Amino acid sequence: MKRQNINRSDIRAMDSTGVMDRGPVDFKSRVSNNQGDILAIASKNIVTLPPTTNIMGTVKTMLKYGFRRVPIADAGTNRLVGIITSLDIVDFLGGGLRHNIVKNRYKGNLAAAINEDVREIMKKDVVSLGVNDNISNAIKTMIEKNIGGIPIVDDDNVVVGIVSERDFVRTVADITTSKSVNKYMSNKVVTASPDISVGEATRTMIEKGFRRIPIVKEDVLLGIVTASDVMRYLGSGEIFQKLMTGDVSDAFQVPLKSLILRDIVWTNSGIDIGEAAALMLKNKVGALPIIDDGELCGILTERDIIKALVD
Repeated sequence: MKRQNINRSDIRAMDSTGVMDRGPVDFKSRVSNNQGDILAIASKNIVTLPPTTNIMGTVKTMLKYGFRRVPIADAGTNRLVGIITSLDIVDFLGGGLRHNIVKNRYKGNLAAAINEDVREIMKKDVVSLGVNDNISNAIKTMIEKNIGGIPIVDDDNVVVGIVSERDFVRTVADITTSKSVNKYMSNKVVTASPDISVGEATRTMIEKGFRRIPIVKEDVLLGIVTASDVMRYLGSGEIFQKLMTGDVSDAFQVPLKSLILRDIVWTNSGIDIGEAAALMLKNKVGALPIIDDGELCGILTERDIIKALVD
């Protein structure tokens, strides 16, 4: 990886005062093998959408609640039939194979295609967990299947909850795990120039399966753009009107830097995983750039934290 020199004056350091006050714990003790314990950390007040919801309605729901994924369930029985993620939406709006629906079925008319049922672009082969599953199995499934969230269903396949990477991050936030970030962060950081187009960045996300891309210019970290940021940009306001009127190229040619919406939250490789988890939750981010001695040397994601749970 090319190491990036970071101008610290362009980055806001986060104050972590007050964390790490609960004393060291056995990290593995947070991972339960008891039957049914998955419901102890899962979100049970969930929103599902029927498969006949149009794609635009799905986008609006995800933006309203800040969801990265939504289970798709039968309207009458609430039985699980699919799942939709922000990356799937980005794929449909212009990045990948799902956009072929727009090009082929609707002859490029996004205004018509956006009213298509969400079942046309959702993932139908859904990985799910049962109510009797345990936390350890949930973590193993997330890592093996490379997914960030899993619906939980009862014996009738009715959706009763969802567990996400963030739920696991929450279980270790603010505790001393005696595990340092440098052991679990990703050292190979793929970055993008702030001047590349949204269209190019979108294609890279879909081809590589990335949910986020750090933006770097002249060795200065400017921010991170996520798939949810792209979905928000393409699915709301003036930009969506451009898409609806067929002026798609203009919407995708804007520079990626225009999608940077938040201050940079970063940390160094020497802090404890529990402190890093607390920073993620406090600032509602799914990843932390790791900066040592003014250099971008890695990135820590929610996925990295759950891998630490089973190490």
